[in-house]
Amino acid sequence: MDISRDTETSVLDAGCAVHHHGAVNGVTGSCHELRLTDGRSLLVDCGLFQGTEVSAEGSPAENPEIEFPVDGLMGLVVTHVHIDHVGRIPYLLAAGFRGPIFCSEASALLLPLVLEDALKVGFTRDVSLIARFLEQIQRQVIALPYKRWQPVGDGVSIKLHPAGHILGSAYVEVKVQVGDALKQGPQRDWRVVFSGDLGAPYTPLLPAPKSPWRADLLVLESTYGDRLHENRAQRQLRLRQVIEHALANRGTVLVPAFSIGRTQELLYDLEGLIHRMGSRKAGSGVRWDDLEIIVDSPLAAKMTDSYRRLRHLWDKEALRRIRAGRHPLAFEQLYTVENHEEHLQTVAYLAGSGRPAVVIAAGGMCSGGRVVNYLKAMLGDPRHDVLFVGYQAAGTAGRIIQRYGPTNGYVDLDGQRLTIRAKVHTIGGYSAHADQASLLRFVRGIRHQPQQIRLVHGDDDAKRALQRKLQQMLPESDVVIAG
Repeated sequence: MDISRDTETSVLDAGCAVHHHGAVNGVTGSCHELRLTDGRSLLVDCGLFQGTEVSAEGSPAENPEIEFPVDGLMGLVVTHVHIDHVGRIPYLLAAGFRGPIFCSEASALLLPLVLEDALKVGFTRDVSLIARFLEQIQRQVIALPYKRWQPVGDGVSIKLHPAGHILGSAYVEVKVQVGDALKQGPQRDWRVVFSGDLGAPYTPLLPAPKSPWRADLLVLESTYGDRLHENRAQRQLRLRQVIEHALANRGTVLVPAFSIGRTQELLYDLEGLIHRMGSRKAGSGVRWDDLEIIVDSPLAAKMTDSYRRLRHLWDKEALRRIRAGRHPLAFEQLYTVENHEEHLQTVAYLAGSGRPAVVIAAGGMCSGGRVVNYLKAMLGDPRHDVLFVGYQAAGTAGRIIQRYGPTNGYVDLDGQRLTIRAKVHTIGGYSAHADQASLLRFVRGIRHQPQQIRLVHGDDDAKRALQRKLQQMLPESDVVIAG
């Protein structure tokens, strides 16, 4: 079998083509452009790169400027508001883009919060400049309901479908009229589907994604294309074991987590554990119902509040908890750190007091954010545990800690070399991404199978493994690795 990597754009009967500006040399920087033969195009996502990953044009994470022309763009479609899918939007506007930004109704509420945080962290502290940028974003954003066609240009329409990844996430179906509409013979249309990030079928809070009816070309993520996740029962057991291990030493369980999606899933499961375990012992001198859960991330706190306000989008299981009088994202043991001074006090207190706690801190890949101060204070102390629940990109501090922590290696943070003595754990079942089985199920469910599947958003091993499985499953389809 020929396992190929496609270094050219994908062309559908000369009617349209796809060019990838990101998420081809790793898992971050998602940015895909659907080009028509008349020079118009549609951009799907515009995200930041992280770690050592670079754009298709070779730009590293520290150089996020837009290096492709924006004049012909009919619009930008945002699949969801994770920073590796939206973080370069400020640079897109700086490059002159003033077209519509299409996204789901929930994403339209969340996007300004994410971009405001990103601007403060990596762009400017100028309050008036940030306010002007957010006003511009509000003028350009068009909120779309799921499962309804929206024209974006002559002969081009889009439809958003729930992706089950985070609140508001969507995969995008693009319908391109060819033939008479574009003066090319008998009229028909092409369907191009961009998966964005697909959620796992057992993700709490959100319904699982359902496959589209048709896709002539499928641009598919492959983050976990080479592995299977633990199921929910396994991951909840692992979470309980990690917490009890740390608390037996009167230590802190430190969870580096992304503010959107992962944090809310963790809170949901922690509320479930506390509810189920009640007054039983969780560790040395602490009961489960007295265990303090600390969220140290201003953005995560805002997002959790948004999740609560948008609970009409939750799945049936989560709504049953609400009807039973429980509050899975606002329970009694939950404490939120409000400001930087309080953050520094919390780090110092937990590092020195022996007060057992679970801390969910901003900075999912440990290369920035409040989690870094906790790591500097706690990595060298064997009382504490670090728990990874999300993907760690190559070149990030999180990947180094995850890889070398179990052998007491070291990591450099803020110019300090730290020996890793804390216990390091990884629970794969908390990924908000579909695993290999779920990705195959999504593709298998497409009634009219793709002529071509292009794999993006994954490491090489993951893409190759998924490519082999897909080619075996769909021998008539062309499965390529975008490059």
